Amino acid sequence: MMKTIKFNEITNKLPIHLHKFIVKQPYKSYTAQNQSVWRYVMRLNIHFLSKVADKSYIEGLKKAGISEDTIPKMEGMNRILKAIGWAAVSVDGFIPPNAFMEFQAYNVLVIASDIRTLEHIEYTPAPDIIHEAAGHAPIIANPEYAEYLRRFGEIGSKAISSAKDFEMYEAIRLLSILKENPNANSDDIDKAQQKVKELQKNMGKLSEMAQIRNLHWWTVEYGLIGNLKNPKIYGAGLLSSIGESKWCLTNKVEKVPYTIKAATQNFDITKPQPQLFVTPNFTHLSFILEEFANKMALRTGGLEGAKKLISSKNLGTVELSTGIQVSGIFTNVISANNKPIYIQTTGATALACRDKELIGHGVEYHKDGFGSPIGKLKGINLAIEDMFPKDLEVYGIYEGKKTSLLFEGDIKVEGEVITGKRDLRGKIMLISFKNCTVTYNETILFKPEWGIYDMAVGKEIIAAYAGPASVNSFKNTGEISKKITPKTVYSKKDLKLHKLYKKVAKMRKNGILDIDILTSIFLKLKETYQSDWLLPLEIYEMVYNSNTELELAVLNYLTQLKNRSRYTNLIERGLNLILKNE
Repeated sequence: MMKTIKFNEITNKLPIHLHKFIVKQPYKSYTAQNQSVWRYVMRLNIHFLSKVADKSYIEGLKKAGISEDTIPKMEGMNRILKAIGWAAVSVDGFIPPNAFMEFQAYNVLVIASDIRTLEHIEYTPAPDIIHEAAGHAPIIANPEYAEYLRRFGEIGSKAISSAKDFEMYEAIRLLSILKENPNANSDDIDKAQQKVKELQKNMGKLSEMAQIRNLHWWTVEYGLIGNLKNPKIYGAGLLSSIGESKWCLTNKVEKVPYTIKAATQNFDITKPQPQLFVTPNFTHLSFILEEFANKMALRTGGLEGAKKLISSKNLGTVELSTGIQVSGIFTNVISANNKPIYIQTTGATALACRDKELIGHGVEYHKDGFGSPIGKLKGINLAIEDMFPKDLEVYGIYEGKKTSLLFEGDIKVEGEVITGKRDLRGKIMLISFKNCTVTYNETILFKPEWGIYDMAVGKEIIAAYAGPASVNSFKNTGEISKKITPKTVYSKKDLKLHKLYKKVAKMRKNGILDIDILTSIFLKLKETYQSDWLLPLEIYEMVYNSNTELELAVLNYLTQLKNRSRYTNLIERGLNLILKNE
């Protein structure tokens, strides 16, 4: 599949582990009705949002290469997005939050390839191309916001998840797939809905990922900008929802100043939001992001950071004060006086410095895990990392020397020094031993028969974060959900309807007004497709001001359909757009 997807100079920079989430946009699978859904939403949105959205929106649509008439192609969008330093790739619905944000960190928008059905034209719980392309893409034309989005991805991809976060992601993904699938049965939807509710009640303390996901939701997805009394829309979820974009500005939705408190405000993806946060400007978004980042283990490290990684049960990294980075699945931390004195991983582990893997210390070499003491030697104020060669010699840390190192907290390393690795500044960051035993009181942490013992050097953990230090160390980071969005199965009746949509679209594109053909199509709709309101609306748009019997007949028919409560607002807004009253 990847061989059929064209990359450009921006997407070429994506690490290999993100490639598996990219799919080829199924452009030929979009039906004529899908194209009409896009056109309806976009025409309505552009007309309405020109008055209520942030000023970047309308200009951004042009810069992103997005037309109101047809669903955009990734190739076309990328040719235009490249001019503002961004790109877009197609994905299958929701992808894991860490992966989603990592794409953003590389200036790449992920765009769900599916499009909402006519039944969910006002709002869909599933990400779709209207939400992604027409919601996210235009606002990144604003340089301040684009940098916020990139920075958010950079920081957010390092947020540590809890073990329950992935379970919640899978549950929400399944629910969104079922709700948008016209072939799904109601029992399956109810079960999925119940699963999400149960998980929401039992998530426990919010992880870093859960909190930063909240910040993402209340800004990137559902953000308002300006003042509380008359805010403008910039969040993609609002920009792409013809229902919520109008409703969110009413007094029924509480407007709250955007602060770091939004990190603990959860949301329900299946319902319109009861309150929204208003930022005074895009600069304020970055200010709150930095305020939150300062509280993350990414910047605080320490014992708490190590514990978060262990609880996550996912691949993560700790960085020590020397700059050495240990990446793997952390399973144990020993502490004393509320400080970590020993860390341990299980399974494939890699060592790095400045996000580049140390030669000879990849997952093949450290396939069975890694463990190392942290801190100073007992009774010695000078940390190993701060010792000059003469100091190391005094304390018996040099090549060929059998030595015994007792660390604060009583971690003891006994063995023969083989060699050490230093960084570019000359600081020692790794010491290798043979015939080595590592103990903590009576507990044996490493035995001589296990081979070479590599000891990371560092007096403290300065950072702990999700994912590997070097993107090249682990080839298969991040899981692809097994719940694939099923291809919609259309009945013969549906396919015949799509052909009618196609006929009308072709006539509109070519500027042809054939009343006889349109009358024939209209009569078929009245007879066979009484629940379809969008195609009659498109026919009315074509015959409007034609002073024909068909014009009056279609308008009367649409007026009758309006009496059905679920269509009233949709038809009314469509007619107003034609009449220039929206």
